[in-house]
Amino acid sequence: MSHNRPALSEDVIKAQFAAEIQSGVGRSNKHESAEKHVSGEAIYIDDKPELPGLLHLCPRLSEHAHARITRIDVQPCYAIPGVISVLTWQDVPGINDVGPLEPGDPLLAHEKVEYLGQIIIAVAAETAEAARLGAEAAIIDYEVLEPLLDVEQALALGSFVQEPHIHQRGDAEAALARAPHRIKGQFHIGGQEHFYLETQTAMVIPGEDSSLQVFSSTQNPTEVQKLVAEVMGITMNKVTIDMRRMGGGFGGKETQAAGVACLCAVAARQTGRAVKMRLARSDDMRITGKRHPFFVRYDVGVDDDGRFCGVKIDLAGNCGYSLDLSGSIVDRAMFHADNAYYLGDALITGYRCRTNTASNTAYRGFGGPQGMVAIEQIMDHVARQRGLDPLDLRKRNYYGKTERNITHYHQQVEDNLLDEMTEQLERSSEYQARRAEIAEFNAKSPFLKRGLALTPVKFGISFTSSFLNQAGALILIYTDGTVQLNHGGTEMGQGLNTKVAQIVAEVLQIDVDRIQITATDTGKVPNTSPTAASSGTDLNGKAAQNAAEILRGRLTEMLCKLHSCDASDIGFRNGIVRAGNKHYTFAEVAQLAWFNQVPLSANGYYRVPGIHYDRLAGRGKPFYYFAYGAACCEVVIDTLTGEYRLLRADILHDVGASLNPAIDIGQVEGGFVQGVGWLTCEELVWNAKGKLLTDGPASYKIPAISDVPPDMRVTLVENRKNPQDTVFHSKAVGEPPFMLGIAAWCALQDAVASVDDYRQHPMLDAPATPERVFWGAQRLAGACDDLS
Repeated sequence: MSHNRPALSEDVIKAQFAAEIQSGVGRSNKHESAEKHVSGEAIYIDDKPELPGLLHLCPRLSEHAHARITRIDVQPCYAIPGVISVLTWQDVPGINDVGPLEPGDPLLAHEKVEYLGQIIIAVAAETAEAARLGAEAAIIDYEVLEPLLDVEQALALGSFVQEPHIHQRGDAEAALARAPHRIKGQFHIGGQEHFYLETQTAMVIPGEDSSLQVFSSTQNPTEVQKLVAEVMGITMNKVTIDMRRMGGGFGGKETQAAGVACLCAVAARQTGRAVKMRLARSDDMRITGKRHPFFVRYDVGVDDDGRFCGVKIDLAGNCGYSLDLSGSIVDRAMFHADNAYYLGDALITGYRCRTNTASNTAYRGFGGPQGMVAIEQIMDHVARQRGLDPLDLRKRNYYGKTERNITHYHQQVEDNLLDEMTEQLERSSEYQARRAEIAEFNAKSPFLKRGLALTPVKFGISFTSSFLNQAGALILIYTDGTVQLNHGGTEMGQGLNTKVAQIVAEVLQIDVDRIQITATDTGKVPNTSPTAASSGTDLNGKAAQNAAEILRGRLTEMLCKLHSCDASDIGFRNGIVRAGNKHYTFAEVAQLAWFNQVPLSANGYYRVPGIHYDRLAGRGKPFYYFAYGAACCEVVIDTLTGEYRLLRADILHDVGASLNPAIDIGQVEGGFVQGVGWLTCEELVWNAKGKLLTDGPASYKIPAISDVPPDMRVTLVENRKNPQDTVFHSKAVGEPPFMLGIAAWCALQDAVASVDDYRQHPMLDAPATPERVFWGAQRLAGACDDLS
């Protein structure tokens, strides 16, 4: 425990104190696991060395979308060498349900199956192959029932997982009746498969006193802890969740990781052996829910300039067979049905439709993207009908700074950057010149058509369930001056751990390499909120900042006593601490604290202030602030085949005072491409019996590098700190960039509209696959022939 100073002279220490820390906030530090990712050294659950006696678990899935189970015979399973145990619902010691908000999601099907792909049994075996063969050997008989698979039919029948909800401002019906121009339409928005690289995975190790150590690839460790405890019939303090990293999540591991962990827990307790379950890709895609598909109806009234007078929008989300998080997801779609626009008198109705498909769940944007696609379709439809440039129409309807700035759920839009951001992007992307050039090109080109669109993003930041807006962190300082950091967020590749480490480094003024981030652990930071709603850094970073400030305060108080000075005489800078005229290394201060019996661990906590929402009244302030963005996309389509290419994308995005510009730009790029994929090539297809046909990479197409526009320009808004008291005045960047991809979908519709000289809007469903682009062009070409 020597506290001798390292071999540094006083002059060197003073010079170091005068310099700036090189790895705190605002620096483009590399991702803390970047080298491990690219070298393959990053350890995921399936990479952990197999424990002696480890069993593998494999599910058997329902073959019908709706049926009664008349017989389950598991005896043939045991004829497969290596099969140790077969789990049915009768083997669940506690509650056979993993519904996150209310019951309705059986861990193992009992009496009835509600979708094709529901888990009925699970087989534990010595090898993964034996488990698979054992699951296939079971005999399951059904009485097949008629499934409900169509969202429009569910809407007509009133088949809901939760009652409809409305947001209302003014009298929309009266406003529509007196509007000079009225436009109606309806269309479908497709779902989206998460397609995380690491499928749903868990490993459970049984311990003494009925305890369970759970390694789970989850965005929500506390919920997995709670559900494992309920399924096992034990208390939460018997269950510890360990989550070092996920191989992607995108919302798909917020609730739907729990089932795999719970099955492993049941098998582990029953056999007394460690159990692992890693779903095959096809099983994962059949079992788990997707982004909610939506059916949208609208009726809007505008004045002669195209400004909204009244708006009615029905948003019908296809929720699948159970609630999951659909209530909040459809709510968020409703919250974002305005995007950047003042709607006038408005009535937004959200329907949560129940169908016999997998229960749809969280996905990046959490319903917000579907609401935004609805209003952006409306904007383009109005522009075509009124003969206006779509960008001009959008700008006319933007929220104002001091008036026309109250949303349809009665929150004031503050710190609105969209006017200046749109002006900057319009100028830097050369929108007007390219619009004229494209019109000239299309007039001369009979088959190839180009399209251009510039669309905005206004995205609310906070969990709409207000109680989730809280987080905790734990920081330990050791006597050699190194730091161990733990917080309640989960790392899924997005750089959360890197940013939180930078925040702690900034407060303590030490190099980020001196900070070791440990796995998210419910035994260290309890009662965590999910890493979702773009809030990972906002919440956990602020909690870690709080813990670091507590520790810095303790060290400051100690030095003040030792040197008989004021706090103003204490300075932390670049790994050096000044106390009056004396300079210490941070390690020396840590040793002094230990010798002087100053505690070197601290728990930090944060909750978001000032947000509220009265759901019954449909009004309040559900968001702490808004993040803004804008994208300009250019495409070219072949009207003879429907094929297309993205030619260029110009993006301007608001992240407040960036904590890490490199990571933020990466999130913007990745979010944009993922959003483009959702709206162009990622098509989910079910057959008439409810079977998912696009259940793997051969049939489900996520964007490849060739789908990224060859000319892609990403800029972060500069010198605009978040006026709210967020962590170092940054803004969330996980979800908002996803909606930038809407510009590509609008550009495709712009290209199709040129076939009829922009006189009609093509009204393409999303995703705008080549087939839909082709048929849209054919329809407009036919209309053009009719008019000629």
